[in-house]
Amino acid sequence: MTEEGSEKGSTSKTNGGLSSMDSMESHRWVFQDEDNSEIDFHDNDDDDGDSGDDFTLHHEIDSEDEDSLYQKLIRTGPKIDSFGVEALEVPGAHRSDFEDASFGKNLFLVCQTLGVVFGDVGISPLYTFSVMFSRAPVERNEDIIGALSLVLYTIILIPLIKYILIVLLANDDGEGGTFALYSLICRHAKVSLLPNQLASDTRISSFRLKVPSAELERSLKIKEYLETSLALKKLVLVLVLAGTSMVIADGVVTPAMSVISAVRGLKVGVPTVEQDHVVMISVAYLVILFSVQKYGTSKMGLVIGPALFLWFCSLGGIGIYNLVKHDCSVVKAFNPIHIYYYFKRNTYKAWYSLGGCLLCATGSEAMFADLCYFPVRTIQLTFVFLVLPCLMLGYMGQAAYLLDNFGDPTQAFFSSIPDGAFWPVFLIANIAALIASRTMTTATFSCIKQSTALGCFPRLKIVHTSRKFMGQIYIPAINWFLMASAVLLVCTIASTNEIGNAYGIAELGVMMMTTFLVTLVMLLIWQLNIIIVILFSFIFLGLELLFFSSVLSGIGDGSWIILVFAIVIFLIMYIWNYGSKLKYETEVKKKMSMDVLRELGCNLGTVRAPGIGLLYNELVKGVPAIFGHFLTTLPAVHSMIIFVCIKYVPVPVVPQKERFLFRRVCSKSYHIFRCIARYGYKDVRKENHQIFEQLLIESLEKFIRREAQERSLESDGDDNSDFEDDPSQVLVGPNGSVYFGITETVNGANIQPIIFPEASTSHETENVCTNSDPEQSLENELAFLHKAKESGVVYLLGHGDIRAKKESWFIKKLIINYFYAFMRKNSRRGTATLNAPRTHLIKVSMTYMV
Repeated sequence: MTEEGSEKGSTSKTNGGLSSMDSMESHRWVFQDEDNSEIDFHDNDDDDGDSGDDFTLHHEIDSEDEDSLYQKLIRTGPKIDSFGVEALEVPGAHRSDFEDASFGKNLFLVCQTLGVVFGDVGISPLYTFSVMFSRAPVERNEDIIGALSLVLYTIILIPLIKYILIVLLANDDGEGGTFALYSLICRHAKVSLLPNQLASDTRISSFRLKVPSAELERSLKIKEYLETSLALKKLVLVLVLAGTSMVIADGVVTPAMSVISAVRGLKVGVPTVEQDHVVMISVAYLVILFSVQKYGTSKMGLVIGPALFLWFCSLGGIGIYNLVKHDCSVVKAFNPIHIYYYFKRNTYKAWYSLGGCLLCATGSEAMFADLCYFPVRTIQLTFVFLVLPCLMLGYMGQAAYLLDNFGDPTQAFFSSIPDGAFWPVFLIANIAALIASRTMTTATFSCIKQSTALGCFPRLKIVHTSRKFMGQIYIPAINWFLMASAVLLVCTIASTNEIGNAYGIAELGVMMMTTFLVTLVMLLIWQLNIIIVILFSFIFLGLELLFFSSVLSGIGDGSWIILVFAIVIFLIMYIWNYGSKLKYETEVKKKMSMDVLRELGCNLGTVRAPGIGLLYNELVKGVPAIFGHFLTTLPAVHSMIIFVCIKYVPVPVVPQKERFLFRRVCSKSYHIFRCIARYGYKDVRKENHQIFEQLLIESLEKFIRREAQERSLESDGDDNSDFEDDPSQVLVGPNGSVYFGITETVNGANIQPIIFPEASTSHETENVCTNSDPEQSLENELAFLHKAKESGVVYLLGHGDIRAKKESWFIKKLIINYFYAFMRKNSRRGTATLNAPRTHLIKVSMTYMV
């Protein structure tokens, strides 16, 4: 079946408002239409209770409720949103897996943190001076001091100040990385291009704008600009996708650079070793590395943590040895004046060496991306008290050795090792290199999972490697893809200098995107003073652009390959997001009208067979067009239909008890509901179809009971009202009283008349009969639900595809009909994790022309 659709869907919204004074009790105003569905008047989230008695109430009308003209304004009891019954209970912050940890567990976490988070930045002494002095050869001792000073302050500025002290604090409830920042921004401003946001989603947010201030006013203006400007939304998305593509590219170049730098130390210990031997051994290392990746971070972290501890101790110990034996005067490099002298003597060479100097800060982004594995405080303390001192001692030891021996600066680390300790340190360095490669690989897995959940990457199989920590994952397809790419890079570019240049391109691309997004977080969420924000942006973005200019100057040497790789990944992500957005908008545009369902009647123009039908679709509002296809294709439909939408919201975790949100579609006699199953991008969907069905039906029963309780409160309010005068003119006072046929002020508050047309329909008659005995009505509906459950649950899977119209541009046809179609065909379906038996599945395909 083919449907004609447009590129843009539309959802209708009617905004209105009342101004009144009210007590501090949490009540709500609702319209009740002919189908007993409700349209809320939501408060403005004044949770502090400090705003006084004046507040404004607004209402939203869903598209399926627009057609109803027969409504009455009622006042209910405590505020309960029928489409967010359980959303009210979603906490803003979730309890960390690491809270209340014992001393032994903290030591265990430190050990794992070394192996998982700091491997990349920890092995930078293997290649930093090597690449720096290859790009800018040493001419005098002062050049060594200047280069050391440049390295020391780069470590202080980027890994320490920017990432450890600032960026790590911009985590999304323990999640780090580019997409975690994007998710955080999406929670506070509607910048997502996919129009599936709901009012209930905002209640999950961990942050609230509370304190009136100049910073708050600026934050609200920025939010307004972001939400109203399509160009800004696209710009933010493009920057996020560019940063994520650089993270994935970093996952390729990091293993290549780490392994080949460690193995090439053989040339120092065994002078007869050739470069071809180094390449072959490096390829073998890479194959072994990616083969053991599936065993998980938790399991491997326990093994590799002690190895990294030995590496850092060796690094610090060798540094102290070289300082004592050779030249301790290198400590003067802490004076930044030597950086000035370095650039003054060799302006061009010093600038060109920045591409190598940056390598001392590689792994900084991995610290942020791997944040989901460990608590922030553990990472901060481990870096400050162990990693940072050992790194600085390691670099100062290499500089002291070079000042005294004038050895080969391209092999500064391995040449500075004492003779008796060379082979043990060489072995530890190779193990550390393998560990560093794992660091960026796990960060890549984390970023891809986040981007998949937010609709920016094709769905892939994700394996959770730990039962204790849900963030520890393994993606087989990406793992083998990274291995093949890393092996190809090592075989194609065997030079450490060229690979280092490619490393710098990938690393700086991520750093600049992170700087931009953290600046946006500072303005929109943290609401910092504008001077602080400007200083952060100016210092770090300026520094990164300076490094980037140096790296780009060497792009012709072969490092352009990694840039092409990142562009390909970016195009994959952008095409997937564009196709998904276009598909969703088309489904919104072609959704069924509520008038059609009303004309068909409660039997939907067909036979209603006992049982529950779960119709999966991506719409959060409206009746999907695929349902009409089911009605015309199947000889019968189930006595109870539930439209199920699996939706990922921009929060890390949605607790199980707040998983499902329900709303009734049409009147009770139709027995049709809509359910949104919400998941955070960090959530693990491990439940099988039986557990999922049980949780869903239990939540539906809870919804029905709460709805009946709310109806009872409404009935009590109606019984206590004096129905006089003309019922066509209804006035509602701020104290909940209902007035008719008057227009005046009540208790000092302005009361505006709201006119509703008089009408009498069969639905109203049905509602009157139902409300006459609400307890009996509740029992009848619950009995109907249980009977339908006993008859069985069937999964109705509507598979919607899109094709470009014949008159579309060639580029659009190429993107939609070939690239997006290929990715969609080879990605996992959204319901793949339910593991529903095939005997309970009914699939119907539908194609939209866009």
